[in-house]
Amino acid sequence: MSKTLVAYFSASGVTGSVAHALSGAMNADLYEIVPAVRYTDEDLDWRNAASRSSIEMKDKSSRPEIIDAPVHIADYDAILVGFPIWWYVAPTIVNTFLEKHDFSGKKIILFATSGGSGFGKTIDSLKGSIPGAVIEEGMLQRGKQDLEAWKSWAKTL
Repeated sequence: MSKTLVAYFSASGVTGSVAHALSGAMNADLYEIVPAVRYTDEDLDWRNAASRSSIEMKDKSSRPEIIDAPVHIADYDAILVGFPIWWYVAPTIVNTFLEKHDFSGKKIILFATSGGSGFGKTIDSLKGSIPGAVIEEGMLQRGKQDLEAWKSWAKTL
């Protein structure tokens, strides 16, 4: 039997609620990617070029620090990685998490929440952080979250 991990970053709680629903539907382990310094509403103001998120996303080499809680990636066959879409890609804090672990030979399935944009170039922006892994787009939901839809999708994996 394969073992699955649901790892997620959630700045406002939306992606977190989806991750919890997926984990429960799949009987998968859950891991939160926690920033060393939490994001405030001001940090997340994408209309402000001087906001923390805007600065991080302009610099593709940005790797925001995370609280490094133990997780044993080698124990898992598949890893679902979830996040909100920022500027048509995953927030760079997701790269921080991916680069801290060896995902060689692992299957990574992305899931995301978004106010309106799609996955964009997310796979391209993450590939360099996970050499040797297979990465694919999973489910993306725009706007209001339908947790039952997420649970149904999880059962197809």
